[in-house]
Amino acid sequence: MSVDEAVIRALTLRPDSPPDDHVIDITTTGARTGLLRRIEIWFHRVDGRFYLTGMPVRRSWYANLRKNPKFVVHLKRGVTADLPATAVAVDEETRQRVIPAVVALQDRPAYAARGVPRQDVNVWLAHSPLVEIVFDDPQIQAAAGRAQ
Repeated sequence: MSVDEAVIRALTLRPDSPPDDHVIDITTTGARTGLLRRIEIWFHRVDGRFYLTGMPVRRSWYANLRKNPKFVVHLKRGVTADLPATAVAVDEETRQRVIPAVVALQDRPAYAARGVPRQDVNVWLAHSPLVEIVFDDPQIQAAAGRAQ
């Protein structure tokens, strides 16, 4: 079985990808309620791996994934696909590599034009949630990791 090329294209994020290419929805299971929760969020690709992070404040999605790491990634830019995934905790070395790469995106003109103030990487390192996305389908995980 081959992996849908449109899915792979949607997962092929590079530092020069337009901001909208980073937008997905995720469905998590509520940490306290057990109810399904769908939100729009940005995802990032660093060194061939996928991550969810966000502003350095408490995030319900992060609490949900810490309690229930199984979730669904909903692609929506040019392709509609629902990809089961697992949120994996990251170590400090990964955090020190990924967070600066994500914050550095704000230096690109396409991001600055959105009016988001420049963030302090040290605050992000200290307080931002961060998990790795591992797609449950090994073919999607492998193909997406190889896509350039």
